[in-house]
Amino acid sequence: MQPPLLMVPQQNAPEAVAPAPAYHAHAPAPATATVELGDLGRILLRRRFMILATVVLLTAATLVYSFLTPALYYSTAQIIVDPEDLQVVTNDVNPSRISPDGGITQVESQVSVAQSNGVLLRAIKATNLTEDPEFNGQGGLGRWMGMLFGDSGGDRTATTLDSLRRVLAVKRDDKVLVLNIIITARSAQKASDLANAIANAYLADQADARRDKAAKASEAITARLDEQRKRVEQAENAVEAYRSQHNMVMAQGNLVSDQELTGLNAELTATQARTQQLKAQVDQLRRQGGAPDATSEATRSSTISSLRAQEAALVDQIAQLGTGLGPRHPSMIAAQQQLRDLRVLIQRELGRIVTAAETDYERSLANQQALQSKVQALKSKSLDNDQASVRLRELQRDLEAVRTVYANYLQRAQETREQTNVDSTNARIISDAMPALKKSWPPKGLLLFGAIFGGLALGVGMALIAEYLSPTVLSANQMQSAIEAPVLGVLPGKAPRRRWGRSGAATQKTDAVAGLALQRIAAATRRPPDWPLAPSILVASPPEDKAQRSRVAWQLANAAAARGRRVLFIDINAGKGQKDPQPGVLDVLRGEYPLDAVSRYAPGSSVALIGRGRPAAVFQEAQALYFAHRMLAEASHSFELVVVDGGALADDLNVLPLVAMADEILLVARLNTTPMRDVATTSEAVSVMGRLPTGAMLVDEAA
Repeated sequence: MQPPLLMVPQQNAPEAVAPAPAYHAHAPAPATATVELGDLGRILLRRRFMILATVVLLTAATLVYSFLTPALYYSTAQIIVDPEDLQVVTNDVNPSRISPDGGITQVESQVSVAQSNGVLLRAIKATNLTEDPEFNGQGGLGRWMGMLFGDSGGDRTATTLDSLRRVLAVKRDDKVLVLNIIITARSAQKASDLANAIANAYLADQADARRDKAAKASEAITARLDEQRKRVEQAENAVEAYRSQHNMVMAQGNLVSDQELTGLNAELTATQARTQQLKAQVDQLRRQGGAPDATSEATRSSTISSLRAQEAALVDQIAQLGTGLGPRHPSMIAAQQQLRDLRVLIQRELGRIVTAAETDYERSLANQQALQSKVQALKSKSLDNDQASVRLRELQRDLEAVRTVYANYLQRAQETREQTNVDSTNARIISDAMPALKKSWPPKGLLLFGAIFGGLALGVGMALIAEYLSPTVLSANQMQSAIEAPVLGVLPGKAPRRRWGRSGAATQKTDAVAGLALQRIAAATRRPPDWPLAPSILVASPPEDKAQRSRVAWQLANAAAARGRRVLFIDINAGKGQKDPQPGVLDVLRGEYPLDAVSRYAPGSSVALIGRGRPAAVFQEAQALYFAHRMLAEASHSFELVVVDGGALADDLNVLPLVAMADEILLVARLNTTPMRDVATTSEAVSVMGRLPTGAMLVDEAA
């Protein structure tokens, strides 16, 4: 809905001023991103010179650098470091323990060791690097810098060390225990020599460090040996003095009385066991009574066994004789007599076994009683020495402790003394550095490739940043989102100019775009059938797009005229700045001239022209609105369309009556050129004048 117009004084208004008809614009497309993907190409194309200049500058700088920079070569020496050192002795001063990460942390620490001052100074001394102008600061850029700033050179060793550290890189390969010592120098041979020198210096430094560590440990332990030896002597003297004082004779480290008591106790225990065994035998023999031959002692007796064998033979012989001879036969009687005599002998032998067992038992029992008496006597004597033995054992424990410490110190001193002559470092050079066959820097091809693509990336980034800082109209969608009104068409920017009423010089595309824009405007405008005002279109733009705005207004007027419509073209800028301009639209808005008096037709044209007019007199807005309404009412009798070139609205408030009465307000902008802030300024000026843009026309100068 249009805002209400200002009231017109009734004395000057023959009829009420009616508002402009409602405009039903096409629903705008959904809001999109400020910059679409397709707009990037337009941005880069418009700022192509910035991108190309960036690429050229970087490429030129790269070429100059590659030609002026001296060639550099690098060589690599490889050292494998095993975290588990060689185990030369059991108690090594440098214990070999592998960390839970497999020794990676230990090897990582060796990267810093390989770059330490001690290792590098060894390599400098081995290669006499302090005399090399490349490293001692006396050659090339270093010499000129010294002359420029008055530096006399200072300590060559420190300068050489600093220079060597700058060209040195020590790295560990991933997941391996290998150190890569990389040296970059201007000579391939020098680079390889320095890498090998640093590798050898690292191994020598590790060996010397371990040797010094073992030597210091040996000196510290040796210094403690005399003190430990004196402590042992004092403990031994204390033990011997205590024994003499308490008359305690020792043998094999123990008291003689204790040893004797221990022996008697053992002998007594054995005798008691023997006595019990013999007693059991005697008891068994006594229980057998008349058949002692059934005991185990009788069974084990060789005599009984022999007699039993003879008895068995006689029994067998008697049995054989009984089968052929009678019981009274002399041979039978003799055999039976022998059997009786043999059994008598067996009984006598069994009796002797019983008597011997009883005798052994009585002797063992007597021995047991004697030993018990001696043990009791020694126990009484030992109780007297128990109190003295407590202190003696304490002194002996002290003696054993100091002896153990002294022995450990003595053994450790010998081991550490030997370790000073043994290198236990488990590191070695697995690959000597070789002179490089080609230079490593500068890689001209790679640098040029990086300069070109880096310049492109930098140029594109700068172009996008410039576009972000000062965005321009990139597409119809962006323009539509900015003014919330449809874009009616895009005119090519390089179309040739045309004369009024003559369409032969205009391109078909330009006419088609302008005609289509008019059709869209006609379809979108809803005018009452009896509306007294002529249809009107006001074209506005930022000041920088003056030529494009005028061209769009001319194209719309010509397109309408070409389709047989009578057109009134009002150019608010025509005659502006002239000293004595012809009467124009400003004179009509002040009511000084009627429309017919200021309009004129071009020869052979159906388009009438009206210029700006004389701006000397100032008119009131209410009166201007009334006369603008009357002008459009008069125009409706002679014209079918009024096209107004409204100029830059933000700079000319005299256009306000025309803006208020116009049916359509079109904004003109150039693709990829018109800043979005100028579009916003123009749209805001329209809004301040009480209206909103109803459409836009874009000009593509690249088409």
